[in-house]
Amino acid sequence: MKGWSRLIVIGGLACGLLGLACKKQEPASAAPAPAEAAPAQQASNIPPLNETNIVSIAMNSEDHTTLVAAIKAADYVTSVAASGPLTVFAPTNEAFAKLPEGTVENLVKPENVDTLRKILQYHVTTSALDKSWLKDGQTLGMANGKKTTVHVDGDTVKINDATIIASVPASNGMVHVVDTVLLPPEE
Repeated sequence: MKGWSRLIVIGGLACGLLGLACKKQEPASAAPAPAEAAPAQQASNIPPLNETNIVSIAMNSEDHTTLVAAIKAADYVTSVAASGPLTVFAPTNEAFAKLPEGTVENLVKPENVDTLRKILQYHVTTSALDKSWLKDGQTLGMANGKKTTVHVDGDTVKINDATIIASVPASNGMVHVVDTVLLPPEE
């Protein structure tokens, strides 16, 4: 899958995409940098990012720019970058394009942030789940309090109607790339 072949990237690139300053790790024997060259402190509400956590993996995938924009718009970066363990079912840009025209643009508006968060939370479970552990008929509790159902048919694994098309281990859990946006059931 295009974009997932380059998972190991420079952590500073990930921070730059978020608009954050990352603290550079120097070897213990290195002399301190001059004050004017010292990196800025990372925002206190954002956990440290690295090249293998869930947020960094998504940010460095050309196939997940819409997901990253939604995570930023919902102010959900801190939650998904948390220490975990988490599993994120990450819809591709093509998955978002399947939604009715104007849906994504409407969801990222500030007045719709609560709805957007609920949708994003419906893509997250608070345990790291390897694809091989998922069983047909299994129910998963999602971060928004709703449930999803696993469907297995041979090598094909679906969460509700979304097919897992790739899986990537992360330092704080697992990313399963899905071909459809998961929409929570109506209240």
